[in-house]
Amino acid sequence: MAASGQTTAGVNGTLWGSRANDWAELQECQCLPVYVAALDRLGVGAGTRYLDAGCGAGGAVRIAADRGAQVTGFDASEALLAIARQRVPGGVFLQGDLEKLPFGDGAFDVVTGFNSFQYAGNATGALAEARRVLKAGGLVAIATWGPPESMPAAELVAALRPLLPAPPPGAPGPFALSNEATLRSFAAAAGLDPIEVFDVESPFRYSGIEEGVRGLGSSGISERARKQSGEEAVDSAHRAALARFLQNDGSCRVHATFRCLIARA
Repeated sequence: MAASGQTTAGVNGTLWGSRANDWAELQECQCLPVYVAALDRLGVGAGTRYLDAGCGAGGAVRIAADRGAQVTGFDASEALLAIARQRVPGGVFLQGDLEKLPFGDGAFDVVTGFNSFQYAGNATGALAEARRVLKAGGLVAIATWGPPESMPAAELVAALRPLLPAPPPGAPGPFALSNEATLRSFAAAAGLDPIEVFDVESPFRYSGIEEGVRGLGSSGISERARKQSGEEAVDSAHRAALARFLQNDGSCRVHATFRCLIARA
């Protein structure tokens, strides 16, 4: 969570949009169980005014639209938004900073942030913006990584650590919100009332190691590592990490867990 006042749409839009097609085809789908579980808990259905803050290629928005919701997506990456617009022609998709949502107060019934708020320059400010655009009593879902000690997919995250530039002093790691108490405090600091925390099993599945390399390589973190250490180093790190999860049929399956918090405005 970066210093207050810092905005990052330009940086994040470039990083996360660098391999938008691979993200949409191979990696975003790994989060499908999380999207479904959160939208179920939130009661998203016909007529729900729904915003996905950090919508990526529109995976969650498409599910909400299929349930009859009035859908809006917001993201830093224009490349990912272009895919979202194709997937959900009836949706509204806008680009910008999570700290400055271009919507009026109380415009939505439900807001979700799937691994998104923590990438804002001011994470608490971004979540406060989500609260602002919620109606009184509206619900927000914050989804982040599950606890790393019980999740083999954490090894895939750790594989890139030596290839990334040194983080600024005090910068949060990818699992900064995985602790339940920390996650609840994060929501409360933005003026939300935390209701419940639940975990969702969402294993990563790839047809083979090379598909896994493409999928994992489509993230913004991987792009940052490529800029620092080169494509070959990133691909090699991912191949080595995925080898441990190779199945007898040549596919890869990596156990992953996401932690979700539902809070009320």
